[in-house]
Amino acid sequence: MPLVDDLKKIIKGEVLADDATRAKFSHDASLFELRPQVVVAPKDVEDIQALVKYVTEKRKAGETISITGRSGGTDMSGGALTESIVLDFSKHFTRIKNISNFSAVVEPGVYYRDFEKETLKQNLLLPTYPASREICMIGGMVSNNSGGEKTPAYGKTEDFVIGLKMILSDGKEYVIKPLDKAELQQKMKEPTFEGKLYKKMYDLVSKNYDLVKKAKPDVTKNSAGYDLWNIWDGETFDLTKLFVGSQGTLGMVTEVKFRLVQPKKYSKLAVIFLRNLDPLPEIIKKVHALKPESFESYDDNTLKLAIKFIPDLIKVLKPKNLFKLGWSFLPEMRMVLTGGWPKLVLLAEFTGDNEKEVDARMHELSTQLQPMHLAFRMIHDEDEANKYWVIRRESFNLLRKHVKDKRTAPFIDDFIVRAEKIPEFYPRLNAILKKYDIFYTIAGHVGDGNFHIIPLMNLKDPRSKQIIEKLSGEVYKLVLEYHGSITAEHNDGLIRTPYLEEMFGSEVYELFKETKKIFDPLDIFNPGKKVDGNMKYAFDHLVKS
Repeated sequence: MPLVDDLKKIIKGEVLADDATRAKFSHDASLFELRPQVVVAPKDVEDIQALVKYVTEKRKAGETISITGRSGGTDMSGGALTESIVLDFSKHFTRIKNISNFSAVVEPGVYYRDFEKETLKQNLLLPTYPASREICMIGGMVSNNSGGEKTPAYGKTEDFVIGLKMILSDGKEYVIKPLDKAELQQKMKEPTFEGKLYKKMYDLVSKNYDLVKKAKPDVTKNSAGYDLWNIWDGETFDLTKLFVGSQGTLGMVTEVKFRLVQPKKYSKLAVIFLRNLDPLPEIIKKVHALKPESFESYDDNTLKLAIKFIPDLIKVLKPKNLFKLGWSFLPEMRMVLTGGWPKLVLLAEFTGDNEKEVDARMHELSTQLQPMHLAFRMIHDEDEANKYWVIRRESFNLLRKHVKDKRTAPFIDDFIVRAEKIPEFYPRLNAILKKYDIFYTIAGHVGDGNFHIIPLMNLKDPRSKQIIEKLSGEVYKLVLEYHGSITAEHNDGLIRTPYLEEMFGSEVYELFKETKKIFDPLDIFNPGKKVDGNMKYAFDHLVKS
């Protein structure tokens, strides 16, 4: 293969095009399948620079060739899939370079789980990890602007990135960090590729300032589109806000500098079981008033899966006392026998540096819930609390591993509305879902109003495409009616890029396209994501099995 031969001449790392490798990299956690021509595992920055220059030359010569970066391959939107070149960061870009002074410098191929082990040794934490924390990598967290269970208290990944190293379309590596007014003015005067980029982006944002600010979704977190509204506040010009969440469409991240926080010393969990959703509005109000660090939920189908496949949970939990773990499920069993499965399980985590303060908030919540005649538990044991967190985090993996005749189909898996709108929004959402004969689980960040709905479908059935397209349209129309976002954390990728113009309007969408052209005029970085998405192309690449 000429492409492979060419790349082996310029790349020090691995260049692989065997069937097994191409098959492995043709999937992520989405419902798509795209087989790359070749997978490149760069040894160092020079390898990536050489690859970018090679692809640029080929594009100028009229060849259809591009680069799609990939770290852990846990993306649920198809964002890491391509029919061209995969750039695999997981083999060599795996260094944690420094952790000190409430910050860390790390490469994109590092597993979050390994990163956290090292930060916790210094009593520090990056609190924006997603539910896939055990299998995701840093590069994906940055590219998707990940958030998770601690977002209500701390924010998303964009709030913790204080610097990046990026290889841009000219093949050079740049340091990207916030600039004050004077630094911005100096940067824009430079007659360089970088200087011109800053000038063009400043002009784009400043000339469309009101339009851009108005376009910001009215929710606590968002991964849809390009984050133009947060680049410039009149004092600081920060392109890290643009690159975080850009899904590798503007350049390749080679290094990340994070701000870290100290985790709270004490953590206790309130678990609330709802047999119907009528009390949900009042519960949300009461819990929010007590300022939880996390406020999560999962439905009855998720709980049933957890109990059915409890051996898998045991592998994740690694309990010191297996008997104690089994005993901890007795309250759930008793509840099921006396009143049926709860429709929704809510997890409210209260943390602090003062144990008495945490206990006081737990006691106050208990006092407020008593008159509502709800089933709830106040859990002080760390191992038992971990049981509930693992059920919440592992629900998607349980579905992927154990359902044989159908597969997980994440396509309405990440929308968000404001939390106070949930009582009005949720019944309307359920009414839409009930029209379709599909099994699905619901889990999510109820504290943010962010839902993850994962249907199980037989994608060989030709009706599946119709259901995906029709159901997506109905759900997203409802989400936008409530001024929400079609993706809070999982990003656009193949599945949601075609809906971005509907979400933001044609004027803002044109600004997204202009942004892409400024950074990537030849469209060499992950084409078809964020702009110029094609639903037909996406449907033509649904998984075959």
